[in-house]
Amino acid sequence: MVTRIFRQALLLLLLTPPLLADEVHWSFRRVERPVPPRIVRQPEPDSAPSVTIPRNPIDPFILQKLNVEGISPAIQASGLTYLRRVTLDLTGLPPTPEELDDFLRDSSPDASDRLVDRLLASPRYGERWARPWLDLCHYGDSDGHLTDQLRPVAWRYRDWVVRMLNENLSFDEFTVRQLAGDLLHPSNGSVIREADQDQILGTGFLRQTLSNREGGADLEEYRVAQLVDRTSMVGTAWLGLTVGCARCHDHKYDPLTQAEFFQLYSFFDNANEVNIDAPLPQEANDYPSSRAEYERRREELLEPYRERLMPLLQRWEAKCLHAEANPGEDHVWDRQWELLGLIWGGNLGEGQLEGCEIIRMPWKERSRRQQADLLDYFLARGSVTDEKQFAELKLADLQKQLTDLKKSHPAAFVTRAPVIQTAFHKRQTYIHDRGDFRSRGPEVASATPPWLTQASPRVEAKSRLDMARWLTSRDNPLTARVTVNRMWQEFFGKGLVATSDDWGTRGDPPSHPELLDWLAAELMESAAWDVKRMHRRIVESATYRQSSAPRDELAMLDPGNRLLARQSSLRIPAEAVRDSALSVSGLLSTRLGGPSVFPPQHERVTMEAFGSNVWKPSLGEDRYRRGLYTFLQRTSPFAQAIIFDAPVPLEVCARRDRSNSPLQALTLLNDPAFAEMAAALGDRIQRESGPSDQDRIQYAIRICLSRPAEQNEVDRLMEYLASMSGKSDSVRWSSLGGVLLNLHEFITRD
Repeated sequence: MVTRIFRQALLLLLLTPPLLADEVHWSFRRVERPVPPRIVRQPEPDSAPSVTIPRNPIDPFILQKLNVEGISPAIQASGLTYLRRVTLDLTGLPPTPEELDDFLRDSSPDASDRLVDRLLASPRYGERWARPWLDLCHYGDSDGHLTDQLRPVAWRYRDWVVRMLNENLSFDEFTVRQLAGDLLHPSNGSVIREADQDQILGTGFLRQTLSNREGGADLEEYRVAQLVDRTSMVGTAWLGLTVGCARCHDHKYDPLTQAEFFQLYSFFDNANEVNIDAPLPQEANDYPSSRAEYERRREELLEPYRERLMPLLQRWEAKCLHAEANPGEDHVWDRQWELLGLIWGGNLGEGQLEGCEIIRMPWKERSRRQQADLLDYFLARGSVTDEKQFAELKLADLQKQLTDLKKSHPAAFVTRAPVIQTAFHKRQTYIHDRGDFRSRGPEVASATPPWLTQASPRVEAKSRLDMARWLTSRDNPLTARVTVNRMWQEFFGKGLVATSDDWGTRGDPPSHPELLDWLAAELMESAAWDVKRMHRRIVESATYRQSSAPRDELAMLDPGNRLLARQSSLRIPAEAVRDSALSVSGLLSTRLGGPSVFPPQHERVTMEAFGSNVWKPSLGEDRYRRGLYTFLQRTSPFAQAIIFDAPVPLEVCARRDRSNSPLQALTLLNDPAFAEMAAALGDRIQRESGPSDQDRIQYAIRICLSRPAEQNEVDRLMEYLASMSGKSDSVRWSSLGGVLLNLHEFITRD
């Protein structure tokens, strides 16, 4: 069979004509809305209702291809299977017994429509759908690289994504706020009002690149590395292209030239990493008065020193800037400049090069926060300027007084947020010869690839805001296609284009090209970039509602289920495995948002990473938060999630793998966290169900699998309980709970 498939693939490759020089690759052509084909209704099987009755315009595209291949679609899944499937897909959690009862009681024709309404309105929706987007930007709570220092406020961006998804922010606006939100609300580092935060916090997307704070790291080398990562990240997330392949030379397979790569790179070259004061709702009331009092007291402390302190600060700044402009002239000041760029805001998640940027700004252009932060840095590390004067002025005492003042006014310091802002000093972008930032080629200006837009006249994109709007313009052939394909991938396990991270000439062609274009046009036009509306379209289709039961005739005809003659049975994502166990055990915390948490795991996991970072398990409610909120240490991510194929947050991930390994079964069986959940599940079974063992077993299966128990299942579990006679009820039902959490069906979405 394998040999036959290989021969067919080879024959197809040999017979496929090469792309001519003047021929436009299919994905680079403008999206045109096709008319759904007309399907002649086929006779229905006697056993169950068939999918051959289209429920919406998606279905005719699928049925047409099945008819051509002579394949019948699957029967529709049962109501309970559909309930569990759509609940897991839209919220990442299994349905509760109450939701199960409500669904079974509702016999109205629009019951499934109202079910989808409820799930789309649930706050759990944003938590579930934030995770694939965070994979795309390789979100993490630490810097990466060798020292992997912490980013304790990275969660502000994660919470922004959840909030925007729940509020159903249109995808075009979602795009603009992440790539150019700072240009909608310019700021120089002052406090951002709560009403304006949603416009700028989205630029945290661009802050997910790695930072290298290791001693000796070249500041410009790693700034360039961040920009290359940002450019590649945008290329993957919105265009589905491997744009990073054009960094050193023209792309080997796609039309993207090296010059065009650096034109895209140029959009981000003048965007700097900064952190801003972004008060949380509970901080906003006390902040203004407390901050005013703090600044008054700070000025009182500084006043006696100001006359001699400020010239000393200015000397330090001048020497740092001279060292930047004249490297190698004085190794002491070379080191001072390097340190400013390496340790500024370390373990606080601040913009690594923010101190260097502040020094370049005239004093009057700096915000009060920037002035204060730079002065504090100077007092701690600037004694090299004139050690004698530092000692005479007793600046170490001043530093201690300022530190004590900060500790005595906690309300004067609100929670920060990582964002992007336009650089004060504009940089000129050059092509890097062979990708080496030290070898400058010709200058380039910001621009988008001309071959991706067939509009006439072509609108030039000169700013990040222009570029963000170009990405979701009607004339961009890729963004809508890439976006709906990733939606399809989440609901069916594989996109209409299987290579969801490569839409170039080396990527796979779409299995249903007309359906792909119809979905893309629907997203842009009828739905006006409304993501929830598109999700509704897909989950209400007859194609989505098919049974996932395997069929013998499809094993040879369509082993990969590319024709979609049935649904796919999918192992749920890594986070959902733990979340589901927490949910059925009754332990799950449903609190939204907040700082990342540390679920229990063995200390050996973090010991594998470099540095002194420790994993101190959270207590109380935080111990049982959803996986989305788990702290992501880039060099030693949460092991339980990695075992179930969560990506390592060091690079972009457009599609997760799904593996089936013994280690996963051993984790479910032996991990102390799952043992704790199994014990809680056993307690819940005893507490909430009837008095007999049979009643309890039926209730347990209903909780865990969202369906009634079959008699052979009850009989087998009764035997299992009997084998533990003499042990306490707590042990018996905890063991049975562990069995249920280990079932393939429990961690699978059918």
